[in-house]
Amino acid sequence: MATRIGVDIGGTFTDLIFYDDETGDAVIGKVPTTPYSPDEGVISAVRLSVSESKISDSQYFLHGTTVGLNSLLERRGAKVGMLCTEGFRDVLEIRRADRDEAYNMFWSPPPLLVPRFLRIPIRERHRADGQVHIPLDEDDVRRAAQTFAQEDVATVAITFMNAYVNPTHEKRAAEILREEGFEGAISLSHEISREYREYERSTTTVIDAYVRPRMTRYLNRLRESLGELGFNGNLLVTRSGSGSMTFNEAMERPFETIMSGPVAGAEGSGELTRTFDFGDLVTADVGGTSFDTCMIVNGRPQLMYEGQVVGLPVQTPWVDVRSIGAGGGSIAYVDEGGLLRVGPRSAGADPGPASYGRGGTEPALTDAAFLLGMLGKGQLASGIALDRQAAQDAFSPIADALGYSIEETARGVMTIASATMATTIREITIDQGFDPRELSLLAFGGAGPLMSTLLARELDVSRVIIPPYAGNFSAWGLLGADLTHATARTRVLPLSDSGLSQGNEYLTEMFEELESRQQKIIDVERIREVALDMRYVRQEHWITVPIQHDSGTITATTSAIYEAFQDAYERTFAHKLGEDVEIVSLRATVRMPLPRRDHQISPVKQESSSQAGECKAFSFSEEKEMDFKLYERSQLAIGTSIAGPAIITEETATTYVDASFTVKVDPSQCLIME
Repeated sequence: MATRIGVDIGGTFTDLIFYDDETGDAVIGKVPTTPYSPDEGVISAVRLSVSESKISDSQYFLHGTTVGLNSLLERRGAKVGMLCTEGFRDVLEIRRADRDEAYNMFWSPPPLLVPRFLRIPIRERHRADGQVHIPLDEDDVRRAAQTFAQEDVATVAITFMNAYVNPTHEKRAAEILREEGFEGAISLSHEISREYREYERSTTTVIDAYVRPRMTRYLNRLRESLGELGFNGNLLVTRSGSGSMTFNEAMERPFETIMSGPVAGAEGSGELTRTFDFGDLVTADVGGTSFDTCMIVNGRPQLMYEGQVVGLPVQTPWVDVRSIGAGGGSIAYVDEGGLLRVGPRSAGADPGPASYGRGGTEPALTDAAFLLGMLGKGQLASGIALDRQAAQDAFSPIADALGYSIEETARGVMTIASATMATTIREITIDQGFDPRELSLLAFGGAGPLMSTLLARELDVSRVIIPPYAGNFSAWGLLGADLTHATARTRVLPLSDSGLSQGNEYLTEMFEELESRQQKIIDVERIREVALDMRYVRQEHWITVPIQHDSGTITATTSAIYEAFQDAYERTFAHKLGEDVEIVSLRATVRMPLPRRDHQISPVKQESSSQAGECKAFSFSEEKEMDFKLYERSQLAIGTSIAGPAIITEETATTYVDASFTVKVDPSQCLIME
């Protein structure tokens, strides 16, 4: 049994869930995000929602944070110096010598995180097999240390060529910097990534150095503030590649937290479908600022092993979450060509949509939904009562510009937003060889249940799932994030018995490394996972395939691995070549599951399934205004079936059930719409 607190920071709201394993009770909280000091919003959510006694009794605090991501987006990181192998000073600028947007002649690469005069070449070189080609020139490093001192460099990234095979020069360079008096953080590329590709490894190391000071300060402030509230349990942060890590490890490896925030919902979605066997599904997480979507296959979020943020690659496991600027706060406007647009600019937490009555004057998606009656009586979380007149005043200018009524313009906003979200879902599903029409749609976030039936109609999806605590589901997902450690190592090996034998030797070393990194905060059996990056011989790129193993030792035969690769290749590219295959990299993961939660819980005792009234709302299925029945979700007993049109409200979300849908309360406490 383990009492725990989960807090997820969004662009508009900071969400909290407190869960007591002993009683099954849950407490939810939602407060406006404080963008310039996000830890203040976190502490406010904890203080307002959880009593002192419950805080002190909690064993785990789990957190999804966007601090690292925001450091990159806002360019508010540290001043970084870089040591690189002579001849590779410009690797950050040369990149891959291509354009991210191939057909955009005006595309330009993102601004560099390290200016050229702070990228200092060092005479040294290892060959690809790890043999020393040019010894380390220690005087070069000492001169670099003097330059860093003169320029007030806060952190240093050391990115020597082929250090992923032999890190001795990187280690010695770090020692020399300390000998010369450098006191800032040092990021070593071989500790960040043991994979090849010089540009990606260098960029990832620089990102780690860039966000490290801000992330360290943030986590230390949060640790101190939680301690003042009486919390003395384990502090965990979600990883970009799923699972969680301790605050201490997050400060040592901050690059692994870049996508910490968006991953929380994917984690919860995976746990939900594993528990209740919902099958493969795609998520629709609609918050106040962004729309996030992720594929859940075989009960796990789909992983990439290199992500990208603000045009920069990050060479680390990365839950494949696609995000766009489309949420409840997305601003509607008329562009220069006279067309109606929605987002990506958002009203955010302050002032918020016009109908919040907090000074916002621009029309947002939430305002459109309210004007169409989709939000029922307009009572939202945090005591927000929506102002209809303010919403109408905000929509009036763009309605006049388009020559439509306010209601017609609001319908256009909802239709455009749902089409944009559906396009992103098609991209993530079809990219991975899945037909979205054959999947279930799991909708959550403050506006996910609101948009769910519109998305289902756009995608021709037959089943929609609305989880418990839908508005705070990302915070709920945090509570089950396993303590996870992962590493990878590039070793090009033939797919043969001898190649697998060598691979098992490397895996033994890799799992020993992971065990040495772990803090034993829970006494559970460690679960090991093995995957191989493979490709056809003479190809450049690879795909990753999970492999059968016994305690981290590969037991699958070469023929079985070959067939698994062939199947994965065909699913991805719609054909297979039948050529020889080679291993490029080995991947090792260790999971330590947190104590499981009891899912048979409800925020409020269910008493009846009586209606809470009616309201007028627009039906997109019938293309007219209709009478919608109103229900309070906590009063719907398991097994209750409701035919649309209906609106189901709960504390932090509103589910819009259009006329062509029926909804049933599943034993899992999810709402199942068909």
